[in-house]
Amino acid sequence: ATSGAARLPLETIEAIRERFGVTLGEGYGLTEASPIVTTSTGHDPRPGSIGVPLPGMEIRLVDESGDDALVGDAGEIWVRGPNVFQGYWNDRQATRSALTEDGWLRTGDLAVVDDDGYLFLVDRMKDLIIVSGFNVYPAEVEEVLLAHPAVAECAVIGVAHPGTGEAVKAYVVAADGPRPDAEELQSFVATRLARYKCPGEVAFVDSLPQNASGKVLRRELR
Repeated sequence: ATSGAARLPLETIEAIRERFGVTLGEGYGLTEASPIVTTSTGHDPRPGSIGVPLPGMEIRLVDESGDDALVGDAGEIWVRGPNVFQGYWNDRQATRSALTEDGWLRTGDLAVVDDDGYLFLVDRMKDLIIVSGFNVYPAEVEEVLLAHPAVAECAVIGVAHPGTGEAVKAYVVAADGPRPDAEELQSFVATRLARYKCPGEVAFVDSLPQNASGKVLRRELR
């Protein structure tokens, strides 16, 4: 079985394996790449990995300086291959922003790669939160929150903060049963992540905004 569209929490992958006896592999792609870039199909799926590039695809992970990121460091996924589009219809500015002169597609997604070439999706560049100069990836905080039994769904965003530039805010849909308070969830995260990654504010909501494929729309929470 294969999953795409958004990063799956490790707890979900394990729950599917235990309930259905299925090993779930993840892949990655986007419309501008017609639409598949990496896959776990035909390889040994690694928990949390989006697999390896398809044959004929080139992938770079590019850091903030425009250099190739080191193994284990996050970088923007750049893609080049025969399935990459030639540009946006009647939108030269958007095309120039997305494509380099030598055909690399800047995806806006961050990933890391391991020593064996397996890619691990980190987050969207535009969703990155910077707290006192430190990078916070919302997906990392969300994964920890989802490990709490009282959390059914969650989304993490950055909000303005006078002292640190930005702070972490979490929106939480509580699971059935007793609802935890904000302090309980903040303490839960604090035992698993660095302090600057912990939500300074937790808001409980009935639902999260999603698109047609079920992906949470963080931009509507800002």
